[in-house]
Amino acid sequence: MPARTTSVEETVSTNLPKIFDQAQTTTANHQKNVVALHKIQIDAAAFTESIHNGKSIKLTGERLFEDTFIDLLCRVVVVKKGVTQADRIIKFVGAYTRYINEKALELKKEDEDDDDDDDDTTAARFVARLLKFLLKGFVAKDKIVRYRCVHILAEMVAHLGEIDEEVYKMLRSGLIERVHDKETLIRVQAVKTLPTVEDDELTAIDVLLDTLSCDPAAEVRRAALLNIPIAQHTLDAILARTRDTDTVMRRLAYSAVLEKHCTTLDGSGIGLVHPRVLSIAQRELIIRNGLGDREPAVRAAAGSLIGTWTRMGKAVHDDVLALLNLLDLNESTIAEDALLSVFATRVDIFDQLEFKDDFWEDLTPERAFLARVFVEHCIATNDQAKLEASLPVVTLLAFRIQNAYNKYQDDLEAAEQEHAIRGALDEERAAREEDERLDKEAIISEMLKLAVNLDYADEIGRRKMFQLVRDMISQEALPESLVARCLDVLRQLSPSERDLIRVVVEVVHELRDSGEVEEEVEKDAAGDGETPSFSGTPSATPTAAPKPPKPPKELSPEDQARADAVDLRCLSLCIGMLERVNGTFEENSTLEGILGELIVPAVKRKELVLREKGLVCLGLCCLIARRMALNSFQLFLSQIQAAPEVLKTRVLHIVFDILMVHEGDFLGRNGIGGDRIVEFFLHILNNEDSEKVQALMCIGLAKLVLAGMVSDERVLKSLVVAYLSPDTVENQELRQCLSYFFPVYCYSSAVNQRRMQQEMVTPAQIIGMFVDWTDPQKAIEVEGQTIDDSVHIDLADDIIRALFKDEMEKEDKKVLCQVLGRLYLPENVDDDKIRTLKLLIHNIFTRRPLRDTAARNAFTKFDAAISKKYADKLADFSEEEYRQLEQLNDLFKFLDDIIPLDDVEDYEVPKTRGRKRRSESVMTATTVSSVPEDGSVASAGSSSKQKGRGRAKQSKRRRISGSDDASDDDLPENHATPAPTRTLPKRAASVKKPQVVQVITDDDDDGDDDEDEDEEVTPAPSRRRNKRAAAYVLCHASDPIFTNTTTSSPKAEARPSSGGNTTFDSINGQRGRGGRGRGILSRRRGGGLA
Repeated sequence: MPARTTSVEETVSTNLPKIFDQAQTTTANHQKNVVALHKIQIDAAAFTESIHNGKSIKLTGERLFEDTFIDLLCRVVVVKKGVTQADRIIKFVGAYTRYINEKALELKKEDEDDDDDDDDTTAARFVARLLKFLLKGFVAKDKIVRYRCVHILAEMVAHLGEIDEEVYKMLRSGLIERVHDKETLIRVQAVKTLPTVEDDELTAIDVLLDTLSCDPAAEVRRAALLNIPIAQHTLDAILARTRDTDTVMRRLAYSAVLEKHCTTLDGSGIGLVHPRVLSIAQRELIIRNGLGDREPAVRAAAGSLIGTWTRMGKAVHDDVLALLNLLDLNESTIAEDALLSVFATRVDIFDQLEFKDDFWEDLTPERAFLARVFVEHCIATNDQAKLEASLPVVTLLAFRIQNAYNKYQDDLEAAEQEHAIRGALDEERAAREEDERLDKEAIISEMLKLAVNLDYADEIGRRKMFQLVRDMISQEALPESLVARCLDVLRQLSPSERDLIRVVVEVVHELRDSGEVEEEVEKDAAGDGETPSFSGTPSATPTAAPKPPKPPKELSPEDQARADAVDLRCLSLCIGMLERVNGTFEENSTLEGILGELIVPAVKRKELVLREKGLVCLGLCCLIARRMALNSFQLFLSQIQAAPEVLKTRVLHIVFDILMVHEGDFLGRNGIGGDRIVEFFLHILNNEDSEKVQALMCIGLAKLVLAGMVSDERVLKSLVVAYLSPDTVENQELRQCLSYFFPVYCYSSAVNQRRMQQEMVTPAQIIGMFVDWTDPQKAIEVEGQTIDDSVHIDLADDIIRALFKDEMEKEDKKVLCQVLGRLYLPENVDDDKIRTLKLLIHNIFTRRPLRDTAARNAFTKFDAAISKKYADKLADFSEEEYRQLEQLNDLFKFLDDIIPLDDVEDYEVPKTRGRKRRSESVMTATTVSSVPEDGSVASAGSSSKQKGRGRAKQSKRRRISGSDDASDDDLPENHATPAPTRTLPKRAASVKKPQVVQVITDDDDDGDDDEDEDEEVTPAPSRRRNKRAAAYVLCHASDPIFTNTTTSSPKAEARPSSGGNTTFDSINGQRGRGGRGRGILSRRRGGGLA
């Protein structure tokens, strides 16, 4: 027995390493080595030992094979990703797992007649042992081990065969845990493996859906998209990836998922995402997102998918019409975009389309839509040959439109009579009749759109089409959707705008006048022997003076309702006409009549529908009439305040259009009430609750600001607050508009960047966005303007001033310090700005030291960059001379008002060795980030390396706050301290006075300080002795940097904190005290925007 054991052990330990060594070299020998390895395993499994007196056996050889196999595998799991040898071994393990399970399955089929159902085979035991080993690696601390273990399982999982239920549950829970691993590569492999271990509880599917939607790594989302099973409950999440932020992800959604599963594998059946399986909303979502994508690769993939959808019929027409049947032709332009995509990607379909006479015999909405889009595409591509072959004759098309409209009218009358006889119809039949009516309207609408592109050189056809369209708009029963289409054709047929206006005004009078007027017109025309002429645009029909309509009180309710319906139709005609007019109101005197008879009375009506249409008509008139706009503007503003939301949105459109057209009359230098208009808009924006109105206000104001018509800083500030306010987080229309507006506004001009820098009133978390917007390197060069390179220098000034605020949180300071390194430091900059910045940096170190290590390191790095880049500007910098400049009084007042914190003496700034300098330079004091222990700028270089006790004492005397000429004890309490100077007081060599250190403290902390210090009872003001000179104590009376010139206490300095109001009322928030009030980031204690 020992000899046999030795033989098996030698065979396994010798041959397995050789097989693994060959497998890591190339994948070509994997099949041969898999067979050899399986033979070794079978031989080893045959060696067993009896235990417990022969009652059971010990699988000695099999255990030896598994231990050796796992030992060799342990050398692979520690190899990092990218090593091809390790990848080949993992593929070899997967191939071997598949092979042994296939062999076990063959043996099981051969023994089907055997009653023994024992599944405990050699292969099953080997796989279970290997899985348990891999599961241990799932929780390893080393990320490489976790990755390799999950990778090995991913290769094995498809060929595991039957495994134990307990191992299966452990495997599933381990994979779900690895899906949330912090390493992206591990999550990718776990996501690939998880779909193969799903169960009836759908736990794995839910995890994959969550990963597909929420994982931050695009690679993981791609793996989830390609491996998640397609089903009804997963389809929405898959379609949502067509709007993913990753371009490759969006392209794969179309090419690798939707197009691949459109049909079955053999192409004969309907796939899981075939368009007939999808709903109309899902089809339109796919088309809209794909063809509207900004990346050409995604658009190409979507076009290929739509081309696949057209392969559903036997003929070319059938393919295209089948596609159009799957889409809604009336609601949007999605169907048109899809059809144009088919024409571009499937050129064979476009070349084979023909529109012969039989095509027009039985028109459907799809057929009419196809013909119209085909003609427009030929015009866009200038394909004259296809266009001439496809366009119908004008007269023929006119007769077809006339027949379709007459049939439409007859069907409406028949339906009304049937309803009167039989009463109300059931819902199903009513819905069917409604669909039929909409289809007939769609056919007429498409033919009218097609009529716009016809060649009207044929005079007979032109007259026929003109008379037909004029008669149609004279019908009260003409659907509202066809009015605009008829006016488009009428505009094409009219020689000028004046003729178009005259025709429409005549139709309006005909609709409003009574039948008596029509009879008089006919008699006058017959008496004069005139006949209608179609040689050109019909001349003005001589009409008798219209009789005034009955007063509203004399009309019955039925007559009043009919009169209102006629007025609505007339107003719709006027709106359509005015939208197509580009001339001025004064050039078309015909409009004066309908203005006084129709539009103004409609504006005065109480009915909302009539008033809305009347205001729209009046607004369109104001666009072409400057004087009318000036007179009517106040009317529109008054409607905004009291009108309901629907009317308010229409009026806002009108107001902003008037301002854009007549900018100089309202918002220009000579404008009327420009400031009041801006104040009114800001009032509406701040107090409006409707999200739609808020969005419309921001869109309008953004247009005015971007066009340069409004330069009021309050408007820009309000837009910034609206963009960042939590109150507008659900208003996606507003956020999307402003997300586009701010970069375009800032990049378009250096002046705009300067304004944006001055209006920076946002929390520290979004400062990076402002840094990008105000980057002068991205500003576009505008003729007549010079790029302001010092924008980021001023921004650094604002940021450092904000760091002085005590109430700012540590994380906010960290963000502000880290963003300093992203600022652009120009070569040429004003010396005063650099010196001011250096003073502020120095005072941060001395008066408001940064406690956070990351913030302090970032700030120190910025200080070093400033000192290195502008060393020549800071070389001869003297603070004493700098203080004499009157324009810098605010700066030094701001610095002198900053009181060092009570606990600053516990903090020591790290020292660095620097060369000796005796100049009174700030740069000497803070070359990197260090200051001397005494905090003096002047003595930073000279006193750091003094030798000898005498010199040390002399240096210490210079830090004494006192005077030899008179004792402070004899001064009265109300004595005013003179302004500090840099001149040291004269001292007699033989007289030594006690050294007194004056410390600035809060009143509330006096008691606490006295416990740790030796008290000295003296008259007021009180004094304390401090043996150790702190770096942040007011040490020398003659040092202006460390001397407060005010007597206010920190309590008096404190600002009242505001509540956490994040609404638009915070536009005029508090600014930082002492410095330039604009452009400083600040955060209120209440958490609101300031």
